[in-house]
Amino acid sequence: MIKLCSNSKTRAELLKSANINFLQQGCEFDEDSIQIIEPIEFVKEATLGKFRECLKCFGDDIPLLVADTIITDGKHLIRKAKNREEAKKLLLLQSGAKIDIVTYQIITYKGDKFENLATTTYNFYPFNLEDLENYLDSEEWKGSAGACKVEGFCKKYIKNVNGYESTAMGLTIEWVKEVLENLSLEKS
Repeated sequence: MIKLCSNSKTRAELLKSANINFLQQGCEFDEDSIQIIEPIEFVKEATLGKFRECLKCFGDDIPLLVADTIITDGKHLIRKAKNREEAKKLLLLQSGAKIDIVTYQIITYKGDKFENLATTTYNFYPFNLEDLENYLDSEEWKGSAGACKVEGFCKKYIKNVNGYESTAMGLTIEWVKEVLENLSLEKS
């Protein structure tokens, strides 16, 4: 059993699909207080901020899993859209472009801390504008970095990909499983 320190439905679905038993409870951390604009440094700082808060709230008697995900086009830090207009702007930056989706994740248990930075790169075909408007109307983009859902709307526009889809969805589930398997061997 682990504690997923996130309110993300997608992260929870990834854990369920990997048959990992978990409790889900996020902590309060203000990502908007981070002044860093360099994408890798931002995702690390956001994850570490969440990690510190969750460790204070929950301790680490059961494994804690904390993560954050951002998108970059190589020039911009692309975060979650606050409204429909911003989501459209962010998605248009990604249309017909190459993006990196970066997830930084930490697992801690009884003083041991494991960290992973993973990137999945996508090249997208240009998005159909009518399809884009329908996606924006659906509000499925809410809560996703860059309003991008590689398992949903963006999937049909993928020209090529390098990396794990799970990383792009918010957790590198392959890494999570490996760490948890090693923890159960070490702690049993």
